[in-house]
Amino acid sequence: MVSNMSHAFPTEEVSPVTLNDHWSRLARLILLASMAAVGSVGNVFMISAVMIEDYLRKRGNTFIVNVGLADLLVSGLVIPASAVVILAGLKDNLTVCRFQWFIAVWCFLVTVLSLAAVAWENYFRLCYSVDVYQKLTKRKITFLLLGIWAACGCISGMQFYSDLSFDYCTRNDLGLIPYQATVSVIFVFVPLSIALFCYVRTGYQVRRFRSRPNFKAPVTFNWDYALTQTNMYSFVIFLVFWVPFGVVLAIDNVNKVSGKVFYNLAWLAISKSCINSILYGVLNRHFRGAYINLFQYCCCKTTVSFSRRQRPEGVRPSGDVRVHIIPGYNMYCSPQRANEGGRSKRFTDRCASTRANGREVYEL
Repeated sequence: MVSNMSHAFPTEEVSPVTLNDHWSRLARLILLASMAAVGSVGNVFMISAVMIEDYLRKRGNTFIVNVGLADLLVSGLVIPASAVVILAGLKDNLTVCRFQWFIAVWCFLVTVLSLAAVAWENYFRLCYSVDVYQKLTKRKITFLLLGIWAACGCISGMQFYSDLSFDYCTRNDLGLIPYQATVSVIFVFVPLSIALFCYVRTGYQVRRFRSRPNFKAPVTFNWDYALTQTNMYSFVIFLVFWVPFGVVLAIDNVNKVSGKVFYNLAWLAISKSCINSILYGVLNRHFRGAYINLFQYCCCKTTVSFSRRQRPEGVRPSGDVRVHIIPGYNMYCSPQRANEGGRSKRFTDRCASTRANGREVYEL
Protein backbone atom coordinates (compact mmCIF):
# COMPACT_ATOMS: atom_id res chain seq x y z
CA MET A 1 0.00 0.00 0.00
CA VAL A 2 1.48 3.33 -1.07
CA SER A 3 0.55 6.32 1.00
CA ASN A 4 1.28 9.96 0.38
CA MET A 5 2.78 10.84 3.72
CA SER A 6 2.48 14.47 4.74
CA HIS A 7 5.88 15.90 5.60
CA ALA A 8 6.45 19.13 7.42
CA PHE A 9 8.75 20.28 4.61
CA PRO A 10 7.59 18.53 1.40
CA THR A 11 9.70 20.79 -0.83
CA GLU A 12 12.87 19.17 0.52
CA GLU A 13 11.87 15.81 -0.98
CA VAL A 14 13.30 13.78 1.89
CA SER A 15 11.83 10.34 2.52
CA PRO A 16 12.17 8.38 5.78
CA VAL A 17 12.24 5.18 3.72
CA THR A 18 14.18 5.89 0.53
CA LEU A 19 16.54 8.66 1.70
CA ASN A 20 17.12 11.85 -0.31
CA ASP A 21 15.47 11.94 -3.72
CA HIS A 22 18.22 14.20 -5.03
CA TRP A 23 20.52 11.17 -5.02
CA SER A 24 20.30 8.77 -7.92
CA ARG A 25 18.29 5.61 -7.44
CA LEU A 26 21.35 3.42 -8.13
CA ALA A 27 23.49 5.29 -5.60
CA ARG A 28 20.89 4.87 -2.87
CA LEU A 29 20.47 1.19 -3.68
CA ILE A 30 24.22 0.53 -3.60
CA LEU A 31 24.59 2.43 -0.32
CA LEU A 32 21.77 0.56 1.41
CA ALA A 33 22.82 -2.83 0.05
CA SER A 34 26.42 -2.25 1.17
CA MET A 35 25.32 -1.19 4.65
CA ALA A 36 23.05 -4.22 4.97
CA ALA A 37 25.73 -6.65 3.75
CA VAL A 38 28.59 -5.28 5.84
CA GLY A 39 26.43 -4.88 8.93
CA SER A 40 24.82 -8.31 8.73
CA VAL A 41 28.07 -10.20 8.11
CA GLY A 42 29.88 -8.22 10.79
CA ASN A 43 27.18 -8.80 13.40
CA VAL A 44 27.06 -12.52 12.62
CA PHE A 45 30.84 -12.66 13.06
CA MET A 46 30.55 -10.73 16.33
CA ILE A 47 27.95 -13.12 17.74
CA SER A 48 29.87 -16.18 16.55
CA ALA A 49 33.14 -14.88 18.00
CA VAL A 50 31.79 -15.16 21.54
CA MET A 51 30.80 -18.76 20.81
CA ILE A 52 34.11 -19.99 19.36
CA GLU A 53 36.77 -18.01 21.23
CA ASP A 54 37.77 -19.70 24.49
CA TYR A 55 38.35 -16.47 26.40
CA LEU A 56 35.16 -14.78 25.15
CA ARG A 57 32.99 -17.80 26.00
CA LYS A 58 31.84 -16.36 29.33
CA ARG A 59 28.28 -15.96 30.47
CA GLY A 60 28.76 -12.26 31.12
CA ASN A 61 29.58 -11.66 27.46
CA THR A 62 26.04 -12.72 26.60
CA PHE A 63 25.10 -9.06 26.97
CA ILE A 64 27.57 -8.20 24.18
CA VAL A 65 25.90 -10.86 22.05
CA ASN A 66 22.56 -9.21 22.82
CA VAL A 67 23.85 -5.91 21.44
CA GLY A 68 25.06 -7.73 18.32
CA LEU A 69 21.69 -9.41 17.91
CA ALA A 70 19.87 -6.07 18.10
CA ASP A 71 22.25 -4.61 15.52
CA LEU A 72 21.70 -7.67 13.32
CA LEU A 73 17.94 -7.07 13.26
CA VAL A 74 18.54 -3.48 12.15
CA SER A 75 21.07 -4.36 9.45
CA GLY A 76 19.09 -7.41 8.35
CA LEU A 77 15.53 -6.01 8.41
CA VAL A 78 15.36 -2.22 8.62
CA ILE A 79 17.94 -1.31 5.96
CA PRO A 80 17.02 -4.06 3.42
CA ALA A 81 13.36 -2.96 3.62
CA SER A 82 14.33 0.42 2.18
CA ALA A 83 16.34 -1.29 -0.56
CA VAL A 84 13.29 -3.35 -1.51
CA VAL A 85 11.13 -0.22 -1.74
CA ILE A 86 13.71 1.43 -4.02
CA LEU A 87 13.86 -1.67 -6.21
CA ALA A 88 10.07 -1.61 -6.49
CA GLY A 89 10.23 1.96 -7.75
CA LEU A 90 8.20 3.39 -4.85
CA LYS A 91 8.91 6.60 -3.02
CA ASP A 92 6.99 6.48 0.26
CA ASN A 93 5.33 3.52 1.89
CA LEU A 94 3.65 4.10 5.22
CA THR A 95 3.49 0.40 6.15
CA VAL A 96 7.19 -0.14 5.50
CA CYS A 97 8.11 3.05 7.33
CA ARG A 98 6.19 2.09 10.46
CA PHE A 99 7.64 -1.42 10.35
CA GLN A 100 11.14 0.08 10.19
CA TRP A 101 10.44 2.51 13.00
CA PHE A 102 9.01 -0.27 15.20
CA ILE A 103 12.12 -2.46 14.72
CA ALA A 104 14.48 0.50 15.09
CA VAL A 105 12.92 1.68 18.39
CA TRP A 106 12.75 -1.89 19.71
CA CYS A 107 16.42 -2.58 18.95
CA PHE A 108 17.44 0.87 20.21
CA LEU A 109 15.88 0.25 23.62
CA VAL A 110 17.35 -3.26 23.78
CA THR A 111 20.79 -1.86 22.94
CA VAL A 112 20.55 0.82 25.64
CA LEU A 113 19.61 -1.69 28.35
CA SER A 114 22.21 -4.18 27.11
CA LEU A 115 24.96 -1.54 27.19
CA ALA A 116 24.04 -0.78 30.78
CA ALA A 117 24.17 -4.51 31.58
CA VAL A 118 27.58 -4.83 29.87
CA ALA A 119 29.00 -1.95 31.94
CA TRP A 120 27.52 -3.37 35.15
CA GLU A 121 28.92 -6.85 34.41
CA ASN A 122 32.39 -5.48 33.59
CA TYR A 123 32.41 -3.53 36.85
CA PHE A 124 31.66 -6.61 38.95
CA ARG A 125 34.07 -8.77 36.95
CA LEU A 126 37.03 -6.44 37.53
CA CYS A 127 36.30 -4.86 40.91
CA TYR A 128 34.77 -7.68 42.94
CA SER A 129 35.77 -11.16 43.98
CA VAL A 130 34.99 -14.29 42.03
CA ASP A 131 32.42 -15.35 44.62
CA VAL A 132 30.39 -12.18 44.01
CA TYR A 133 30.65 -12.57 40.25
CA GLN A 134 29.47 -16.19 40.44
CA LYS A 135 26.09 -14.97 41.66
CA LEU A 136 25.43 -13.92 38.06
CA THR A 137 24.10 -17.32 37.00
CA LYS A 138 23.01 -18.44 33.56
CA ARG A 139 19.39 -18.61 34.68
CA LYS A 140 19.46 -15.00 35.88
CA ILE A 141 21.01 -13.85 32.60
CA THR A 142 18.41 -15.75 30.58
CA PHE A 143 15.47 -14.24 32.46
CA LEU A 144 17.04 -10.79 32.29
CA LEU A 145 17.53 -10.96 28.51
CA LEU A 146 14.02 -12.27 27.91
CA GLY A 147 12.64 -9.51 30.10
CA ILE A 148 14.60 -6.86 28.19
CA TRP A 149 13.31 -8.02 24.80
CA ALA A 150 9.72 -8.37 26.03
CA ALA A 151 9.60 -5.00 27.79
CA CYS A 152 11.24 -3.13 24.92
CA GLY A 153 8.96 -4.82 22.37
CA CYS A 154 5.89 -3.72 24.33
CA ILE A 155 7.16 -0.15 24.64
CA SER A 156 7.92 0.03 20.92
CA GLY A 157 4.53 -1.42 19.99
CA MET A 158 2.55 0.84 22.31
CA GLN A 159 3.56 3.92 20.34
CA PHE A 160 1.23 2.74 17.54
CA TYR A 161 -1.65 1.89 19.88
CA SER A 162 -4.07 4.84 20.12
CA ASP A 163 -1.27 7.05 18.77
CA LEU A 164 0.40 7.47 22.13
CA SER A 165 3.70 8.76 20.79
CA PHE A 166 5.30 10.88 18.13
CA ASP A 167 4.71 9.63 14.56
CA TYR A 168 8.11 9.28 12.94
CA CYS A 169 6.76 8.67 9.44
CA THR A 170 4.27 11.52 9.13
CA ARG A 171 5.82 13.74 11.83
CA ASN A 172 2.41 14.51 13.29
CA ASP A 173 2.97 15.76 16.83
CA LEU A 174 0.17 14.75 19.17
CA GLY A 175 1.50 16.82 22.01
CA LEU A 176 1.52 13.86 24.45
CA ILE A 177 4.87 14.77 25.96
CA PRO A 178 4.41 12.90 29.33
CA TYR A 179 4.44 9.46 27.66
CA GLN A 180 7.57 10.22 25.60
CA ALA A 181 9.30 11.84 28.58
CA THR A 182 8.55 8.86 30.82
CA VAL A 183 9.93 6.35 28.33
CA SER A 184 12.98 8.51 27.67
CA VAL A 185 13.84 8.82 31.35
CA ILE A 186 13.22 5.20 32.42
CA PHE A 187 14.48 3.32 29.38
CA VAL A 188 17.13 5.70 28.03
CA PHE A 189 18.48 8.28 30.46
CA VAL A 190 18.68 6.05 33.56
CA PRO A 191 20.39 3.05 31.82
CA LEU A 192 22.89 5.32 30.05
CA SER A 193 23.69 7.04 33.34
CA ILE A 194 24.24 3.67 35.01
CA ALA A 195 26.57 2.59 32.19
CA LEU A 196 28.56 5.82 32.42
CA PHE A 197 28.86 5.51 36.21
CA CYS A 198 30.01 1.88 35.99
CA TYR A 199 32.70 2.66 33.42
CA VAL A 200 34.00 5.66 35.39
CA ARG A 201 34.00 3.64 38.60
CA THR A 202 35.73 0.69 36.91
CA GLY A 203 38.50 2.87 35.50
CA TYR A 204 39.07 4.48 38.88
CA GLN A 205 39.22 1.13 40.71
CA VAL A 206 41.59 -0.43 38.18
CA ARG A 207 43.99 2.50 38.48
CA ARG A 208 43.92 2.08 42.26
CA PHE A 209 44.72 -1.62 41.95
CA ARG A 210 47.62 -0.99 39.61
CA SER A 211 49.06 1.74 41.81
CA ARG A 212 49.67 -0.72 44.63
CA PRO A 213 53.32 -1.82 44.72
CA ASN A 214 52.52 -5.46 45.53
CA PHE A 215 49.76 -5.82 42.92
CA LYS A 216 50.63 -8.08 40.00
CA ALA A 217 47.73 -8.41 37.60
CA PRO A 218 47.22 -11.85 36.02
CA VAL A 219 46.96 -12.06 32.27
CA THR A 220 43.21 -12.73 32.44
CA PHE A 221 42.73 -9.50 34.38
CA ASN A 222 44.50 -7.55 31.64
CA TRP A 223 42.35 -9.28 29.02
CA ASP A 224 39.19 -8.41 30.94
CA TYR A 225 40.23 -4.80 31.24
CA ALA A 226 41.09 -4.64 27.52
CA LEU A 227 37.60 -5.96 26.70
CA THR A 228 36.10 -3.42 29.09
CA GLN A 229 37.93 -0.63 27.26
CA THR A 230 36.50 -1.91 23.97
CA ASN A 231 33.03 -1.87 25.52
CA MET A 232 33.66 1.72 26.61
CA TYR A 233 34.49 2.73 23.03
CA SER A 234 31.36 0.95 21.81
CA PHE A 235 29.33 2.92 24.37
CA VAL A 236 30.89 6.21 23.19
CA ILE A 237 30.21 5.36 19.53
CA PHE A 238 26.59 4.65 20.41
CA LEU A 239 26.28 8.09 22.01
CA VAL A 240 27.99 9.81 19.07
CA PHE A 241 25.54 8.30 16.58
CA TRP A 242 22.31 8.52 18.56
CA VAL A 243 22.56 11.68 20.68
CA PRO A 244 22.28 14.12 17.72
CA PHE A 245 19.04 12.50 16.59
CA GLY A 246 17.74 12.43 20.17
CA VAL A 247 18.41 16.15 20.54
CA VAL A 248 16.68 16.93 17.23
CA LEU A 249 13.74 14.73 18.20
CA ALA A 250 13.35 16.64 21.47
CA ILE A 251 13.61 20.02 19.75
CA ASP A 252 11.08 18.96 17.11
CA ASN A 253 8.39 18.70 19.79
CA VAL A 254 8.81 22.42 20.50
CA ASN A 255 9.91 23.87 17.17
CA LYS A 256 9.71 21.97 13.91
CA VAL A 257 13.07 20.94 12.49
CA SER A 258 13.90 20.67 8.83
CA GLY A 259 12.90 17.30 7.40
CA LYS A 260 16.26 16.98 5.71
CA VAL A 261 18.13 17.35 9.01
CA PHE A 262 15.65 15.18 10.89
CA TYR A 263 15.74 12.13 8.60
CA ASN A 264 19.44 12.36 7.76
CA LEU A 265 20.30 12.25 11.46
CA ALA A 266 17.88 9.35 11.89
CA TRP A 267 19.71 7.35 9.21
CA LEU A 268 23.04 8.30 10.77
CA ALA A 269 21.84 6.81 14.05
CA ILE A 270 20.62 3.64 12.35
CA SER A 271 23.96 3.18 10.56
CA LYS A 272 25.64 2.63 13.94
CA SER A 273 24.42 -0.98 13.78
CA CYS A 274 26.67 -1.55 10.75
CA ILE A 275 29.97 -0.51 12.32
CA ASN A 276 29.82 -1.74 15.92
CA SER A 277 31.12 -5.21 15.02
CA ILE A 278 34.00 -3.64 13.05
CA LEU A 279 34.93 -1.62 16.13
CA TYR A 280 35.31 -4.79 18.21
CA GLY A 281 37.46 -6.42 15.54
CA VAL A 282 39.78 -3.42 15.34
CA LEU A 283 40.19 -2.73 19.06
CA ASN A 284 40.10 -6.18 20.70
CA ARG A 285 42.61 -8.90 19.89
CA HIS A 286 40.33 -11.77 20.89
CA PHE A 287 37.51 -10.61 18.64
CA ARG A 288 40.02 -9.96 15.87
CA GLY A 289 41.49 -13.45 16.19
CA ALA A 290 38.01 -14.98 16.19
CA TYR A 291 37.10 -12.99 13.06
CA ILE A 292 40.21 -14.31 11.31
CA ASN A 293 39.37 -17.89 12.26
CA LEU A 294 35.80 -17.46 11.08
CA PHE A 295 36.95 -15.97 7.79
CA GLN A 296 39.36 -18.84 7.23
CA TYR A 297 36.68 -21.36 8.11
CA CYS A 298 34.14 -19.81 5.73
CA CYS A 299 36.43 -18.95 2.83
CA CYS A 300 39.43 -21.31 2.95
CA LYS A 301 37.85 -24.75 3.14
CA THR A 302 38.83 -27.26 0.46
CA THR A 303 36.38 -29.55 -1.27
CA VAL A 304 35.57 -32.63 0.77
CA SER A 305 34.99 -35.74 -1.32
CA PHE A 306 33.81 -39.14 -0.13
CA SER A 307 34.82 -42.34 -1.89
CA ARG A 308 33.06 -45.68 -1.65
CA ARG A 309 35.78 -47.60 -3.50
CA GLN A 310 37.41 -50.51 -1.72
CA ARG A 311 41.16 -50.11 -1.31
CA PRO A 312 43.91 -52.20 0.25
CA GLU A 313 44.79 -51.49 3.86
CA GLY A 314 47.40 -48.76 4.24
CA VAL A 315 46.82 -47.24 0.81
CA ARG A 316 45.60 -43.64 0.86
CA PRO A 317 42.81 -42.59 -1.47
CA SER A 318 43.60 -40.80 -4.71
CA GLY A 319 42.59 -37.40 -3.27
CA ASP A 320 43.65 -36.30 0.21
CA VAL A 321 40.87 -34.93 2.32
CA ARG A 322 41.99 -31.76 4.07
CA VAL A 323 39.51 -29.73 6.05
CA HIS A 324 40.40 -26.33 7.51
CA ILE A 325 38.45 -25.95 10.71
CA ILE A 326 38.37 -23.73 13.75
CA PRO A 327 40.84 -24.97 16.41
CA GLY A 328 39.16 -27.07 19.05
CA TYR A 329 36.03 -27.84 17.03
CA ASN A 330 36.99 -30.99 15.16
CA MET A 331 34.31 -33.43 16.27
CA TYR A 332 35.78 -36.29 14.30
CA CYS A 333 39.52 -36.11 14.89
CA SER A 334 39.72 -35.05 18.52
CA PRO A 335 41.38 -37.57 20.88
CA GLN A 336 38.25 -37.70 23.00
CA ARG A 337 36.15 -38.59 19.97
CA ALA A 338 38.67 -41.14 18.77
CA ASN A 339 38.75 -42.93 22.11
CA GLU A 340 34.96 -43.17 22.41
CA GLY A 341 33.51 -46.58 21.95
CA GLY A 342 36.87 -48.36 22.25
CA ARG A 343 38.22 -47.20 18.90
CA SER A 344 41.38 -48.79 17.67
CA LYS A 345 44.80 -47.17 17.77
CA ARG A 346 44.92 -47.42 13.97
CA PHE A 347 42.03 -44.92 13.70
CA THR A 348 43.78 -42.55 16.11
CA ASP A 349 47.04 -42.71 14.20
CA ARG A 350 45.32 -42.02 10.89
CA CYS A 351 43.66 -38.98 12.43
CA ALA A 352 46.84 -36.90 12.66
CA SER A 353 46.84 -33.21 13.44
CA THR A 354 49.25 -30.77 11.84
CA ARG A 355 49.54 -27.02 11.68
CA ALA A 356 49.88 -25.07 8.45
CA ASN A 357 50.04 -21.29 8.16
CA GLY A 358 48.86 -20.87 11.75
CA ARG A 359 45.68 -22.95 11.21
CA GLU A 360 44.70 -26.39 12.36
CA VAL A 361 44.66 -28.89 9.49
CA TYR A 362 43.38 -32.38 10.12
CA GLU A 363 44.03 -35.20 7.72
CA LEU A 364 41.61 -38.10 7.77
